[in-house]
Order: sequence, then C-alpha cells, then structure tokens
Amino acid sequence: MILWVDDIRTPPAQINYRVVHSVNEAKLAIEEFEKAQELGRLCDDAEIEWIDMDHDAGDFQHDGGDYIKLLDWLEERGSCYPIRIHSMNPVGAANMRAIIQHNNWEEVL
Repeated sequence: MILWVDDIRTPPAQINYRVVHSVNEAKLAIEEFEKAQELGRLCDDAEIEWIDMDHDAGDFQHDGGDYIKLLDWLEERGSCYPIRIHSMNPVGAANMRAIIQHNNWEEVL
C-alpha cells in the first residue's frame, strides 16, 4: 500500500495510492492494513511501501490536526514506514523532516 495523505491534491495517476484526507483517516488505514497483515489476509510480501504526505490539513484539520500529527502518532507507537513529503509549506516540511531524521526513518525523495 502507498498512502496519499492530502486535503486538496490528487496523487499522480501512474501510482495506485490509497487516498485519505485526515490524520484520523490515515491512522485507520494504517491500522486496517496492519491488522489484515497480522491475520494473514494479505500476500506475504505486502507492505506499506511509503506514506506520501502534505503538512497542512486545511478543512480536515478538525479530524486529527495537521498531518505532522500522523508522524507524532507513528513515533509514539514505534512504527517505522518510509515517508515522502510533498508539502508546499517549507516550515512544515522542515518540521516533518526533523521528526523523520530524529527517528532514522527513510525519507523517499
């Protein structure tokens, strides 16, 4: 699964993304994927390939905050997935990169 987390942009058509619009929706998608994997409902090599994220949640901020909160949640639970940042907010992107680097997570460029 490749997760697209953004309030307004659509993902590139050439990649089959799972699209979510809020932090809580992203958490649910990750938990559902992990549960299906745990129960053996997915192929053995199925994985979350990466999470492609914006920073600002816009109208979806009420459902979990800005998308950096997803990184906070991943950090709290000890999860490690490659992250790609596609935010146009330079300060927000820098703050997200700081979390990625602090945890030694892979940043997909």
